[in-house]
Amino acid sequence: MYGFVQRDKKSSVYHAVTEYLLSERRRDWRKLPSNVTGFHLMFGERNKLPFGRLGHDPGIVQLVNYYRGSDIICRKTAMSKVFKSYAVSMIHSTAEESFKWLPLTFFICPQTVCRMNVRSSNTIDPTPKPDEREKLRKMVEELNQTENKPVAWIAKSSAGAKGDGIKISTDVNDLITYVDSHPYAFVIQRYIERPFLLQGNRKFDIRCWVLLDHKYDIYLLKEGVLRTASDEYKPGNFNAVTSHLTNHALQKDLSKHFGLYEEGNEMFYEEFNRYLQDTVGVTMETAILPQVRDIIKMCFHVVKERIKTNGIGYISFQLFGFDFMLDEDLKVWLMEINGAPACAQKLLPDLARSIVVTAIDPVFPPSVTNSAENTWFHKI
Repeated sequence: MYGFVQRDKKSSVYHAVTEYLLSERRRDWRKLPSNVTGFHLMFGERNKLPFGRLGHDPGIVQLVNYYRGSDIICRKTAMSKVFKSYAVSMIHSTAEESFKWLPLTFFICPQTVCRMNVRSSNTIDPTPKPDEREKLRKMVEELNQTENKPVAWIAKSSAGAKGDGIKISTDVNDLITYVDSHPYAFVIQRYIERPFLLQGNRKFDIRCWVLLDHKYDIYLLKEGVLRTASDEYKPGNFNAVTSHLTNHALQKDLSKHFGLYEEGNEMFYEEFNRYLQDTVGVTMETAILPQVRDIIKMCFHVVKERIKTNGIGYISFQLFGFDFMLDEDLKVWLMEINGAPACAQKLLPDLARSIVVTAIDPVFPPSVTNSAENTWFHKI
């Protein structure tokens, strides 16, 4: 019999996975006290995993639900840096030229924090930490000249969540001042001003769930969700927050139209496919998902050498949430990657089963195989 420990009490996804193990795999799995070290499987807290203490029990294969170092593509500022570094070192290019699905992105560090960041002999180094504000200003000048109009930019906090720490403007100096008023770094990205819109001229983003197994094989869940805006998109009015940002909590709190078009402002692939066919004559599979798969594979290729577990005493798997936007030409843009994604309630049972079948069963085979237990994950 196998044993697992559950140290993360907050994740609805991994709670559902443990419930599945204790019901559908009850012959094979038991839950152990959280302080036990001789476990086979750990559902740990993302930022508190004891990686250094894993893999030291002789004869026990230990599997953990996060890859060490995966935050490098899950934090906005870190992701920007790693893609730029990869482009320069491996392709001798720029991130913008190499990763055409990534909006123009610049790392901005607030000067008040940067001046305090480097200490020597108990004194504060007065030199600001380098960032990319001057590169950003130069790019703005070039774009404003070539496009004959001000270009919109969006500032995103490295510490932001649920729509916090976000500001949109065509005045990049205003955005830099905004960043300098905070105690943490931001990225400033070119804003997707011409998005593909839903009924009611509303914005949306697409959440895709991606599983990275212990062999570093990549799987994409066959179902995803569109998180929709409640209100009509207003390109020039950046104060109309619910027309620009699709965050669920923000929409629910701020828009009186929340749930008017879709229950919970969530649209699933089947309905979106019908909309695509009716409006532009394409489907997710013909126009959208091939781009999505290519982007996902490239992201994990870029960071493989930094997070792979080859040669160490434990193995990992991890669920990621990839968030995408479509522009009016149906080009897919990567917005961000979440390393501990929640899941739409409608999809949670199938996601939990699929994680067990795809990531856990191959390492710890069940005593009884049920051919009806299919997985929604497809290897890409």
